Amino acid sequence: MNSGIPTVDLSPFFAQGDEEGKRNAIKIIGHACSEYGFFQVVNHGVPVELMKGALALSKKFFNHPTEEKLKSGPVPGMPIPGGYTCQPERSADKNDYFMMFPPGSSFNVYPINPPGFRDILDEMFSQFVNTGRIIENIINECLRLPSNLLMEYNDDRMWDLMTAYRYFPATKTENTGVAEHKDVNCITFVFQDEVGGLKVQKEGNWIPVTPVEGMLVVNVGDVIQVLSNDKFKSVSHRVVRQARDRYSYAFFYNIGGDKWVEPLPQFTKEIKEAPKYKGFLFKEYLQLRSRNKTHPPSRPEDVISIKHYSIPAQ
Repeated sequence: MNSGIPTVDLSPFFAQGDEEGKRNAIKIIGHACSEYGFFQVVNHGVPVELMKGALALSKKFFNHPTEEKLKSGPVPGMPIPGGYTCQPERSADKNDYFMMFPPGSSFNVYPINPPGFRDILDEMFSQFVNTGRIIENIINECLRLPSNLLMEYNDDRMWDLMTAYRYFPATKTENTGVAEHKDVNCITFVFQDEVGGLKVQKEGNWIPVTPVEGMLVVNVGDVIQVLSNDKFKSVSHRVVRQARDRYSYAFFYNIGGDKWVEPLPQFTKEIKEAPKYKGFLFKEYLQLRSRNKTHPPSRPEDVISIKHYSIPAQ
């Protein structure tokens, strides 16, 4: 049915008593995070009908005339561009997208049309936060960390964000929707319509992630890779344009910008292993990654990634 990326049933975490189901899910996710950096989840707590409704409303929104969509665009002077961003050029990383922050954030610009889009975005955001906490606790268990360590470390939900995307169809000269990259954050959730296009790199090959209704694609980002000192991997992925428009959502479960990120002692001092990364402020890494897009380096080797903080092996 799908690409070989592990699939996990999260229903045991929403019920009492199924400890064997929980252990099995934790085992699969731990293996997936170390081998693939990606996995898929079903029975994850986000209502399937809500996901379908969110896709339908985003499709209506993105198919409005540009002047109508721009009414929900970023307010001049905002340090973070919430709302709709118009990028009509059909080239790498040029897509229509609508970005929102936690409900109530002063950075949000809500859509005016279609009716109900704002409500469904708020509900989606809340549901993804809940699922993010569950996955975070599972990863905590997979890494055999002290109970609630990741939850207590990652206690600022104001840096989470969610984005609705519309990728333009491929052309004769261009089929890149999002170029190869790794995610900067802790955990990312994606669901896509039936068009597909998401691919994950594994051992030099690109594995397509076939869309399945109601399924969420989950991957760990650079923060988890650093905290675990490479025990869990942040893996390259990309989106390839298809013959028609593609619609999807991504939810980025982040950490606070002022958080210090470095390998945890459980994976360094306590097991007498050298840290593989220097410590850094999360917001400083975000700024460096943003410059990759706003001021692209002339040489590919100058593109900033998590390797920027790598400590050479002795």
